[in-house]
Amino acid sequence: QLRLVESGGDLVQPGGSLRLSCAVSGITPFNYDITWFRQAPGKEREGISYTSASGEVTNYADSVKGRFTISRDNAKNTVNLQMNSVKAEDTGVYYCAGRGPMGRGREWYDRLAYPHWGRGTQVTVSS
Repeated sequence: QLRLVESGGDLVQPGGSLRLSCAVSGITPFNYDITWFRQAPGKEREGISYTSASGEVTNYADSVKGRFTISRDNAKNTVNLQMNSVKAEDTGVYYCAGRGPMGRGREWYDRLAYPHWGRGTQVTVSS
């Protein structure tokens, strides 16, 4: 069982940067794939960045590719999302989610594959 707690959400200006963190705890927490999802106002929750349990495989939604970077910090047991050159369209609630082997029959961005979720952190991009 995983516990996931997001932090770092804030108000940020367009073009600025922000770093989100997902604290991961539980039994063998890094045996789980972790994906950052976000839900913009009036939009479907979408997967934006994925890292495999090993950290060797990463994926990004086209909308954030080249601007966001996902990484693991093993010393702090966190998965981070570095957000650069943010846009107004990046506004939303950001969630981290985890899946084990039983969820890997679905695409990395399929929220139904993820049984473990944090409560989310709000990111607002506005001038």
